[in-house]
Amino acid sequence: MGSLDIDSELRAAISEDLKAACDGAGRGISRYEVAARISELIGREVTASMLYNWTSESHSDYNFPLKLLPAFVIATGRQRRTFEVLSRKAGLFALPGPEALRAEIGQIEEEIRRLQGERAKRKLFLREMDR
Repeated sequence: MGSLDIDSELRAAISEDLKAACDGAGRGISRYEVAARISELIGREVTASMLYNWTSESHSDYNFPLKLLPAFVIATGRQRRTFEVLSRKAGLFALPGPEALRAEIGQIEEEIRRLQGERAKRKLFLREMDR
């Protein structure tokens, strides 16, 4: 296999993006919903079956059409593993747009608050144990 044969890595990235796909509120969405969103964005039908074929190692004759990549990224809630595989293998680096960065910052801040709460609970528990 050549160093730029990315078939397996690309299929895995598409699969990961589909598993992490979410709506605008961060709730997970199904492959059926992703397919419907892509269909709406491109004006022709993409099915969940097509998504399964693009991720399956056993369906090597089915390749993800790169012309769908922008719609796929948007439909999955801006998941970007697939895009990153392509850009990294080409020696490129891309940054997410301002809205995506703001959303990521919000998620990080939410995780920090959650972890601080967990830390506070454990400190309280430790103090109770020391008594």
